[in-house]
Amino acid sequence: MPRPARLRLAFLGTPRFAVSTLNALAGAGHDVVRVYSQPPRPAGRGQKERRSDVHERADALGIAVATPKSLKDPAEQAAFAALGLDAAVVVAYGLILPKPILDAPRLGCVNVHASLLPRWRGAAPIQRAILAGDAETGVTIMRMDEGLDTGAMLLEERVAIAPDDTAETLHDKLAASGAKLIAPALDGLAAGTLSARPQPADGITYASKLTRAEGRLDWSEPAAQLARQVRAFAPWPGAWFEHGKEQIKVLAAAAVPRARDVAPGAILDDALTVACGEGAVRLLRLQRPGRAPMDAAALLRGFALPAGTKLGAEG
Repeated sequence: MPRPARLRLAFLGTPRFAVSTLNALAGAGHDVVRVYSQPPRPAGRGQKERRSDVHERADALGIAVATPKSLKDPAEQAAFAALGLDAAVVVAYGLILPKPILDAPRLGCVNVHASLLPRWRGAAPIQRAILAGDAETGVTIMRMDEGLDTGAMLLEERVAIAPDDTAETLHDKLAASGAKLIAPALDGLAAGTLSARPQPADGITYASKLTRAEGRLDWSEPAAQLARQVRAFAPWPGAWFEHGKEQIKVLAAAAVPRARDVAPGAILDDALTVACGEGAVRLLRLQRPGRAPMDAAALLRGFALPAGTKLGAEG
């Protein structure tokens, strides 16, 4: 069996999700000549500038890194074209790629997207899949065009969403899946043995960017929906409720049956089970402002939330 061609590549990515794919490209023996990542940004309490996860990994691999604020500048486009690339691999980069960038590599730009396209195009496909109650999601490798995740598909792999999956655990499964698919996708593209197929016209949905406000728990919603919300927003931006003057994060919760008719938001017992519009949700792990995460029993030892309390009420 002939050895796959060694390709001259650029890699464009920023967060931890993209690191697995960068590692896979380096391990496959391709020549990654340049990594592009978002510029360093202030982070943490000291607001010191922090390089992205991809930037850090590229440095460790000895690959030159570029961090332009935009790729719309003709000088940046010329520099990219001058790399003489066979292909560019894009994973959660975070910047729009203009047509001159898309057209520069010989085989085009290939994207690793964390959903089964055309479902969940856009910024937050992992969280939106959990929030919607999808039974499965996956990874799609596509050739990029100028649309928002509209390119023709090369490969895909389905991944089941487990009942206890959070955005973090599902993120890790999908990152591994993308890393596994990228080398076969590039090899097939380079050899001409893999044909891109258009995305279906039906089933298009959009995964809009998350906001902190969306994490607010509305107790009038069904318990199953609230439990999914907690899983979808873990670890960021976090599901939360207000009580008194505090905004308390809920890091883990479970939907449970409710025996009697009680107003939504009422605490039903001494284990932090809260009445919902349908059923009830048991709050398992929480975090008060400025405190470490703790289980419900530990929180209740230092914060009074007895049965009968109405969450969200001034206290």
